[in-house]
Amino acid sequence: MDFDAALAAAVEPLLTDVGDAEVSVAVLDTGSGARAVYGDGAYDTASIVKVDILAALLLRTQDEKRALTAGERGYATAMIEWSDNASATALLRAIGGMEGLDAANERLGLTGTTAAHAWGLTQTTAADQLTLLEAVFGTDSELSEGSRTYLQGLMGQVAADQQWGVSAAGSSWALKNGWMPRTTTGLWDINSIGRVKADGRTYLVAVLSGGQRTKETGIALVESVAKAAVSVLDAAR
Repeated sequence: MDFDAALAAAVEPLLTDVGDAEVSVAVLDTGSGARAVYGDGAYDTASIVKVDILAALLLRTQDEKRALTAGERGYATAMIEWSDNASATALLRAIGGMEGLDAANERLGLTGTTAAHAWGLTQTTAADQLTLLEAVFGTDSELSEGSRTYLQGLMGQVAADQQWGVSAAGSSWALKNGWMPRTTTGLWDINSIGRVKADGRTYLVAVLSGGQRTKETGIALVESVAKAAVSVLDAAR
């Protein structure tokens, strides 16, 4: 079965009334290994880059054979669970800035992601975000079991008003969302990455979008695309 074609057929009808908004999605059935990608463009990460920043910090602590400090844990919790921006800035500095994030991404297998000093403007692809999710939720990873468990736990406890996005596609979610209005256009970047369970299967899903007219319409589109992506692989079983 051509999963990419099936995903395109499921997603494209959802884009008929979204104006100039663009969307890309990647999905993986962790049990069967089936995966599909729609769209290969690069998008602003907004706050989903915070997962990447924490993964880079955890790689650094592994290399240094040490645990996170109390301060780092405080920043990590605030950054993932509450999407605190100041904490992200502090941890980006701790990993060596843009260069540190790019180096970590090379280790993690991300090939289409370029860090930016203004971290929300880091460019990435849905396929790369799926690779990052595999590093966080899979077992064949540069991240240790302890690092993966820690990051997964934070993603499973995001603030109540941030529990939208890929969570719409299933249950037992762990996620991180990103949302950012662009000052030049007034349009929104709306992104969501994470793990969900549906019909007894576990899926990793990354949805990226830009050019959304409002935050609310962007969330609605991201959720509908996430549900469509999971349904394509679910139906393929």
